Amino acid sequence: MENNTQSPTLDNKKPETTSSFAVVGAGVVGLCVALEAQRRGHKVTLIDDKAPGKSTSSGNAGYLATEIIDPLGTPEVLRSAPKLWLNPKGPICTPIRYITKAAPWYWRFIKAAQPDQAQRGTEIIHQLNKESVGAWKRTLTDIGAEALLIKGGHLVVWENPDKRDEASELIEKMHSYDISCELVYGNKLALLEPELSQTLSHAVFFPEIHRLSDPYDVCKALFDAFIKRGGSFISARVNAIQPYEDSIRLGTTQQTETFDRVSICAGAWSKTLLEQVGIHVPLEAERGYHVTFPNDKTRIHHTILSADRKLVLSPLGAGLRAVGMSEIGGLDLPPIKKRYQVLREHTKGLLPKLFDNPNLQSSEWMGHRPSLPDSLPVIDQHPLYSRLSFAFGHQHLGITQAAISAELLLEKIEMRPTRIPMKALQVDRF
Repeated sequence: MENNTQSPTLDNKKPETTSSFAVVGAGVVGLCVALEAQRRGHKVTLIDDKAPGKSTSSGNAGYLATEIIDPLGTPEVLRSAPKLWLNPKGPICTPIRYITKAAPWYWRFIKAAQPDQAQRGTEIIHQLNKESVGAWKRTLTDIGAEALLIKGGHLVVWENPDKRDEASELIEKMHSYDISCELVYGNKLALLEPELSQTLSHAVFFPEIHRLSDPYDVCKALFDAFIKRGGSFISARVNAIQPYEDSIRLGTTQQTETFDRVSICAGAWSKTLLEQVGIHVPLEAERGYHVTFPNDKTRIHHTILSADRKLVLSPLGAGLRAVGMSEIGGLDLPPIKKRYQVLREHTKGLLPKLFDNPNLQSSEWMGHRPSLPDSLPVIDQHPLYSRLSFAFGHQHLGITQAAISAELLLEKIEMRPTRIPMKALQVDRF
């Protein structure tokens, strides 16, 4: 049964249970699921061959992008894709060596971008995003880390004055979904962000947008709380899954263990694990890049999305971070080095004074977003083995939707009413 009246998880009485619960994947989604399972009384073991929060989760822009409600594939995106693809400094490309492997995913992506399906995707993403800030507040307040969530506001900026209509259309759409925003330009824009380039024409300001102080710091706080509450961590890769009616057996690079319940939250690495239990999902690793300037986080006060350049600037604890690019490129190929230079050039176009420093320091990173063609995550149980569950595939919204995904998954596992309809998030929808 599903409804929209479920009270927040932390208000519910903790059930009496001693079941063992393994979470595979120690990124932000897995960490949130592990903590939520602990709150529900399960004895939880977290398993990953990488340090908690150190993989894809550590490299994002750290803001809760609740205003991004459209799937990656829409009719508008399909119309603009050729131009973006042909632009050598554009945000989209596919490594030549991966084009053949990527083709089936792109075919599904095109089908998912048709008007009716894209609109259904928008409705589901909006419902998830609408619940996300409240879920993060509950999660961080519960572990005494509410200061890590900042209501900082967000700007979408344009340099081309001929694109004022784009801003107006964005505002109209956001208001239709009750998302607060307003048009700013001239002195008002300069007051919000004094160091932004004077060539900017206008912006849409979202005053209610939140961000995390730093994505890795938040992951570390989640993990520390998990361990303090009796959680266990196994540093190993899961390479075998065997579900049974009353248990799930996991084989790792260290040992074989049996648990009452298992949840796969391994991001882009989830696909091969699911294939072992008879489920095939069109999950791809969408490579994203960032450049971080460690000494310059105070140059901006809000997160900033450039509508022209397709990148995000974010003031994080680790520094000023420029995040962008979208490459369906798998898990094994090395990064394309010129992408870092493109990020630097775009950053200079928005923050020219940053590059006046001849000793400017920066670091580079590439990670793998778990992306499904319809841009919706999987939050579900195995159709035959209900003790095996899944939460992965959040594409660009993993940080945004991590806490609410954990709450929804535990609601479903424990057969409690869920706050949003879950059919569109089923693992076998493909």
